[in-house]
Parts: sequence; C-alpha cells; structure tokens
Amino acid sequence: MHFGNLFSLWVNIGLVAALVFVTAWTYARSAMQPLSKEKRLVLASLRFITLILLLAILQRPIVVERRVANPDIVVPVLVDVSQSMRLQDAGGQSRISRAIEVAHNVLLPSIREQYDIEVLGFGDKLQVDDLLQLKANARRSDLAGALDEVRERYRGRSVGGVIVISDGGDTSDREPAAVVKEGDPPIFSIGVGGPDSFSDREVLSVTVGEAPLPESTIELAASVVSHGFGIDPIEIRLLEDGRVIQVSRVIPTTPGSAVRKIFRVSPKPDVATLYTVEVVTDPVELTTNNNTQQVLVKPAERTRRILMVEGAPGHEHSFLKRAWGVDPGFKLDSVLRKGQNDRGQDTFYIQGHDEWTRALSTGFPEEPHELFRYDAVAFGNVDFQSYSSEQLSMIEEFVSRRGGGVMVFGARSFAGRGLANTPLATILPLNVSGKLSNLSSPTNQEPHRVNLTFDGERHRIMHLGDSIQSTRDQWLNAPPIAAVSVLGDPKPGASLLAFTLGSTGGVYPLIAVQRYGRGRTMIFTGEASWRWKMLLPSDDTTYETFWRQTARWLSTASPGPVTVAARGGVSLGDEVTIDLFNRDVRFEPVLNRSIVAQVTNPNGEIVQVPLTLIDGETGQYEGKFTPIDRGVYRIDVDSGERTADFRMVRDWILIGGSDLEFAGPRLHREVLSRMATVSGGAMMDLDAVGDVSTMLQNRLLDQRPLVPRDLWDSLWIFLLLVVLLSVEWALRRHWGLR
Repeated sequence: MHFGNLFSLWVNIGLVAALVFVTAWTYARSAMQPLSKEKRLVLASLRFITLILLLAILQRPIVVERRVANPDIVVPVLVDVSQSMRLQDAGGQSRISRAIEVAHNVLLPSIREQYDIEVLGFGDKLQVDDLLQLKANARRSDLAGALDEVRERYRGRSVGGVIVISDGGDTSDREPAAVVKEGDPPIFSIGVGGPDSFSDREVLSVTVGEAPLPESTIELAASVVSHGFGIDPIEIRLLEDGRVIQVSRVIPTTPGSAVRKIFRVSPKPDVATLYTVEVVTDPVELTTNNNTQQVLVKPAERTRRILMVEGAPGHEHSFLKRAWGVDPGFKLDSVLRKGQNDRGQDTFYIQGHDEWTRALSTGFPEEPHELFRYDAVAFGNVDFQSYSSEQLSMIEEFVSRRGGGVMVFGARSFAGRGLANTPLATILPLNVSGKLSNLSSPTNQEPHRVNLTFDGERHRIMHLGDSIQSTRDQWLNAPPIAAVSVLGDPKPGASLLAFTLGSTGGVYPLIAVQRYGRGRTMIFTGEASWRWKMLLPSDDTTYETFWRQTARWLSTASPGPVTVAARGGVSLGDEVTIDLFNRDVRFEPVLNRSIVAQVTNPNGEIVQVPLTLIDGETGQYEGKFTPIDRGVYRIDVDSGERTADFRMVRDWILIGGSDLEFAGPRLHREVLSRMATVSGGAMMDLDAVGDVSTMLQNRLLDQRPLVPRDLWDSLWIFLLLVVLLSVEWALRRHWGLR
C-alpha cells in the first residue's frame, strides 16, 4: 500500500499531535468529570481512531493488485500428429489414441470452463482440428515451427499458456527451446510414450567418403544401435541398388552402445549408385521403420588433373609419378628441374598432355587460367625464392578462390627462408618458422616411425586398414622414413595427422592438413617415403594407398568451372535447392544467361526448373523445386558456355533415404522439458494432466497486470467510519452525555 497525496513526515507528526491534543482536551473538560477515567479513555480512543482514519483518507491510500486485463483468455492445445505418434507403447494403445483419450476425458474438461480452448494438430504444419478426428499421418514433426505459428496466430490476444502433447521427437532443424522468446506464454508440455526401456534396433547414420574418382573404392560407414537386446550380435546387410553385396555381424561393447561398421564399396562409374544399410528385424521391436537407411553415391564427375613440380631429380619423384600416373582417376603432368644450360638458364623435364604442358616450359604456369585448369599441385624440393611474387600470389588464389589443393614436401622446399613471409606460407597448415611445442613422445621406439594422432587415426588420408586399430598397427610396422624437416606448430584450424621422433629424441610434426578458403593444403615433412615401397613385401600397398589417398583428398573437393549441386530434400516434401556456379576457364563468372535445369524424377518424368542469378561475383545461380516422390532425382544443366568441355553438368539427389520420424523412437523428455523450462512452464506425464488447470491459474496470477485501487473508495471504509461514530455516540448517550 502507498499514498497518492502523502503529507510530509513533519506535517503528519504535527497533525497526529494535534489530534491527540484535541481528543484529550475534549474528554478532559469539567463536563466530562462525572465519567470514570476508563469510560473517558474508551470514548477518547474511538474519537482518535476516527480522526486518524479521516487523516489517512485525506492522503489517498492506494493498493496495487493484479487484475485480468482481458477476460477472453485463449489456451491453445497442440497435439502432435506426426507418424511417430502411431507407435503402440502408451499403455497398450498408440500414442495418438492415448493422447486423445486423456485430453478429451481429463484435460479439456478441467480447463474448458475457464478459458477459450483451441485444439491444433501439428506435424508438417499447424492446423485447427477436431480432437476426436486427429490422425497421426504427418511425415514430420516440426515443433519449433508450430511454436512460431502459434505466436503469429494469437498475436494481440491474451494467451494464458500453450499446452503441447507430444513424444518430443522433433524432426525440424531447430531446437524447440531456442525459438521461445521473451514475453511468450508459458508452455506446459505433456509427454506421450512408454518407459525408457524398450526393444528396438536402429540404423543411426550412414555416411560415405567424398566424391569418388573413376575406378576408385570409397568407405561407407554405418552406425547402428540396439536397445533391449543386451549385447546380442547385430546382423548388418549392405545392399547395392537393392542387391545384397555384403553381410556383417557386429557386437555392442555395452547394451545400448552404438557400433560403427565400415564397408568398402566400388560405385558404378557412370550413374549414381544407391546403397542401403539394414539391420535384421525382430518381431518384438517397437518399430521396424528405423531399421534401414539409404545413401546415394554419385559417379565421378571427371578425372582430376594434378601438376607435380620437382626442384631436383630424386627417388621420390619417380615413385610418386608411378603411383599417381597409373591411377585412372588422375591425369598427371610433371615438371622436373634438371639444372642449367650453357647460357645459365634453368632446364626442365616436362611430361604430360600436350595441350597443357606448353604452359610449363618455364617450369611453372605464368597465367592464372593455366594454373587453374589443375585440381591439385604438389611441390617437392622446390626453391620458392626462384618464383616471382605474382606466381606465389597466384598459388594462394589457386587455393583460396579456385578451390584447388596444394601439397609441399621435401627438405629443400623448407630450407632457408624460401617460404617465410610469402603468400604460400600463409596457406600452409604448419608455421614454417617458429618454435615447436612438445608433443607426447612414444617410448621405446626407433626414430622416424609414423605415429598417428587422434585426428590422423580418423582421417581418410591415413586409412590403411578396416579399423582404427589395424590402421595404427600398419603405420607402426611401416619402415621408418630417412629424416624429417623441423617446422613449427600447426596453425589454428589445421589438423596434425602424424608425427615422428627425431634422431635426437625430439618429437616433430610429419603430416598436417587444413582447409584454406575454398581449397585444401598439406605439408609432408618426411624424407624418402619410398622406403614404404622398397622395404616392404612386393604385395604391400602402403606407399600407393597413402599417396593416392593424399591426391584424392587434395583434388576431389576442387570444383570445375561449371558445377551443379542439389541440397535439402532430407524428408519427402522438403524443398530442394539447385545451386549452379557458372564460370569460364579463368574461373570468372559468366552472367546474363537464361539457364534452366532439367529434373528427372524416379518415374522418368522431367520438370523444368528455371535458375536465377543470385551472386554476380561468383556466378551463382539458384532454383528450387519440391519433390513429391521418394527416390533418386537426376538434375541436368546446360550452362551455355560453349567454349569449354564442361558445358553440360549433372547431379543426383536422394529423397527420403531415411525416415527421421522414427529415429530414436523413445519419449524425448529432455526436448519437452527444456522447451517448457525456458518458457516458464512445466513438463508432466499424461497421468498428471489434471494439474494443468491449477498451474495455468498460478501462472496467470503472475502475469496479470498491476492495477492501482483507492482504499477510501470502498463501502467497508465508509461502514467503518459509521460504526466508529455510532458507537461513540451511543456510549455517550448511554453514559449520560450529550
């Protein structure tokens, strides 16, 4: 309580003193002497209380209370109608049936009399529905999107709270709790689903390596999990275009732990290959809709072009040239500096394709477009001080703007200050000068053997075996290299894949990689890696495997001048975006063209999708379409660039390769709880829905606006004054006073 016309402290003290004096004087006069002291004290007290009350009323006492600003309070009830609500684990009923039963019989009757109730089903979108007619048919559960739609739908209305009935299996790309904003009404989430203990086997994910090169083998990694079956073996099948090609059995280390299995596959060279990973179903599983996942492996776009530049003859040049030259995925050009002629000019031994090697007569391309025709460049024992600043800058642009790969190896490449303070030093993953921090050193090991780091055990360049352990063992058993160049630490963002011991016991980086701009770079500090070929049995492929995987990693991500790629479409009904980059041989954008993509659906029908220029600096065009069928879609684009052999480009995309609705089919309590907590609401189980009415009322009390009210403007204050005056008058008359 506070006062609207509060007098100052000294004024109030003076007025109270005056009231005390007046009251005491009134009942201390001689006319009052016939009354006893006790009776006079009673009458004086009544008179004083009345005067004090009047003094308080003059200063306007006010109380602030919460009142409902809008009596028309709406409470939306959101019911999940996605397909995961069909699961039969809610007390012998499906989740949707149990949710409808409890909402109809318990929840709505408890709040219908107090609030304006609207029932809304949510899945792909939010829509008003009859509770008893709800069907769990939605292909996805977009809870985050539903909360956004609720905010817009009831903007300007008084919302007491939002009730969400769901299993929490949100399949949108946003966390529901993250879309809750300040000022949003509290969310009361009601979880639907059985206990956490259930029986189910699931394919969690299927991933493949980067785009293959012609006649190449790639890794396909599957992650599976088993709940309710202990550590019983899980049978995994791999299908290629519907035909079983591999069967494997894996055993979880602990119940409920994920198990990873790697398959090596050889995709078809001319069309996209559809691989399916499936686990054998069991009749007691909660659902079998998550027992399979599909992944699409696209054919090689084109043969990759690699330029190898050697500063001096050596064994490594011969071995590398042989390993890369026989690989059908590469077209290799090589430049080897032989020495100087009698006029003091550098001479080179050049091998490769005639239409490209003409630009290599001086040892290295002079123009950007001559360099940009390659996908990767390997420099071995090169004296970079002999390169012009323009050429060094061109190499940096080759990686950052064109998206090419660059590797540097050989002690002469790192000798002196040839690399320091050049654009090339900027793009490499190791500091070419500076201090080297201590790395963990293996014990009892001879110098210069390959030791993998955590990143190296998982990087595709270093893979030699079917598992991390076998890869680690093969590298430790490989012959040691001859020596190592001592460079600095890895840069931020770089990955150190391997290190080695020096002859004096120091621990030094051996292989490091990083992404730079649109491209990739790598450093190999070792000497004489050809020992892996010469000192191992003739059938050992350690040397070839390592260097071919290195060339693939450097070159496969390098785009051509014209590229097309489709993204999106994870679930059926999701929009697919087609991105086209249209550039010439210099990788300059080609603009002002009307380009249309031809999309062929799984049924063979063709849809024309116009592509619109969205970025003139990069030559990026974009188009969108929404697939209506599951399966593989082929996208063909004629770029209109007639001066090059890359005019026609093609891509594939798989729609509906996995059913995200049944991923992790348990009740996702943590999703519902975070959402409710962030909003100021609460989460509860179906058995406690009767508490929602009480929670809503308590929350509304806190949300009602503060409204001031004058205490004097009250019937009770008036009656109190009347009673005080009446009692005083009655007592005066009763005791013989006027």
